[in-house]
Amino acid sequence: MTAVSDTPAPVPDPTLSTALAADLDAADLRSEPLRSLWGAEADDALARGMREPILRATRGDDGVLATLGRLLVLGMPQPADAVARALPRTGIEGLVTLGLARVQGADVVPTALLRPQSFVDADGMGEWWITSDLDEVALDGALPADHVLGVGGASRTLAEIIMPVEVERALDLGTGCGIQALLVARHAGAVVATDISARALAYAELNAQLNGVSNIEFRRGSMFEPVAGEAFDLIVSNPPFVITPRVDGVPEYEYRDGGLVGDALVEQFVRSVPSYLTTGGAAQLLGNWESRGGQTSLALRAGLDRLSSWVPGDLDLWVVQREELTPLAYAELWIRDGGTTPRDAGFTPLLTAWLDDFADRGVTGIGFGYILIRRPSGAEALRRLESVPQPVSSVGGALRDGLAAHDLLADGLPVTLVTASDVTEARHLLPGNDDPSIIELRQGGGFARTVSVDPALAAFVGACDGELTVMQIAGALADLFEVPFAELWADLEPRIRALVVDGFLLPAE
Repeated sequence: MTAVSDTPAPVPDPTLSTALAADLDAADLRSEPLRSLWGAEADDALARGMREPILRATRGDDGVLATLGRLLVLGMPQPADAVARALPRTGIEGLVTLGLARVQGADVVPTALLRPQSFVDADGMGEWWITSDLDEVALDGALPADHVLGVGGASRTLAEIIMPVEVERALDLGTGCGIQALLVARHAGAVVATDISARALAYAELNAQLNGVSNIEFRRGSMFEPVAGEAFDLIVSNPPFVITPRVDGVPEYEYRDGGLVGDALVEQFVRSVPSYLTTGGAAQLLGNWESRGGQTSLALRAGLDRLSSWVPGDLDLWVVQREELTPLAYAELWIRDGGTTPRDAGFTPLLTAWLDDFADRGVTGIGFGYILIRRPSGAEALRRLESVPQPVSSVGGALRDGLAAHDLLADGLPVTLVTASDVTEARHLLPGNDDPSIIELRQGGGFARTVSVDPALAAFVGACDGELTVMQIAGALADLFEVPFAELWADLEPRIRALVVDGFLLPAE
């Protein structure tokens, strides 16, 4: 078991947090000013774990922004007199009281990171200050077991897929540093943020104070225990879904490991969450799930079907698998994530433990992606399991609109439709041929889907301008292609419905 942190957890304090926020604001400690200060190349290098380019760029600069950048963003000791000048309202004593630093001789030594984090949602762009534990670069070694992660790749992914909807009550289960709770709080009357880690909750509460967010309640406990008997309109979670061998010598990190065998934690969450949803309420999470047995081509579907079996058929389930890794690739990814590389003596024993664990359960692949579960308010339940490997954007809006389209179609197709503004058509012709051999509709946003269509469906989509009704267009096409209307409509109607759900076609205003 990896050792725990040797630095105390932060101590949230509303008065000191307000003072620190004022100092950070006065210093302009934000992403773009910092990037301008030390240069784009050095800024990008920090994201890859290299801080030397920033140190070279700010060498000899004892200004306020450079001092705070080195102290809080890089996690490096700074002279006490420079820190005092940079934080006139908070003071060094205030920073120490908040649990973000300690004094060592003539230096202030950071015990946490504080970094600006940009975000984009339905209301526009913004930025928060996010505190978290010192990372492996600042620690110069493996992470402690109780490490509280800042805003990582998974956090950003979950933030992008959360549906932008206004709700009364929301739950962020496993809040970590609190980034999802902050995002959801912008569209919720009240948010409950839970975590099994008292250390994580301390960071999350401090981050809420720093950013002036007051509609979040913090509760400690495992899974749904802190909210027993309650229901929510929206539940979001970036749970500790990493599949880790439960054997001696393998580190368990609170921020990523749930302490269960295989993908049992994701299964437990998925099976439990419906009891905490209001009618029409939705749960969104990231997760891993195992494919067990069979050839690789069959294992992908087997993993999704296994996940589907955890959700009752009367609930909406939309699963988007973004990637599937082999056991070897998965093990290497997460061993490196903990700070151990193939050059380290401990790498091979960890790899062996991981591969043995997967082999014991016959795991042939590990899927990663988005899970959306909704308690429908009347429409027939949606059951959609798909693999989407291509780059995506504005996924939260696409999921919201897809559910809305599914509900709309319960009453039949809209009378009139329009083609979405991001849809383009591509035609592929063999040399010397006037008739296309392939016609594709391509989506510019959302899931960036590409759909192959025949000339009749392509013509239908091209005619959807909101003026002619669906039936008028279909009747004209039946005449054009000299096909009985009933025959044409039986072929087109299910494919039109699919294009509506996927956002290629929209109801006319």
